[in-house]
Amino acid sequence: MKSTLIKDTTKEERIALIREWVPIEDGLEDCDIDIWEMYRDYIDGKKEIAEINAAFQTDYYAG
Repeated sequence: MKSTLIKDTTKEERIALIREWVPIEDGLEDCDIDIWEMYRDYIDGKKEIAEINAAFQTDYYAG
């Protein structure tokens, strides 16, 4: 499996990776999560996936 770290990927590869995670019928219509917005900092090379996921889990459990 190829690394998903920012240092090992291009912006285009990060976008393609997120696309793989969002099914065509994503089933997210009833929820307030925008996957593209959630991972914007990863796509832009500002935060790693693990950082975003950890922050999301903290917000989810705390909120």
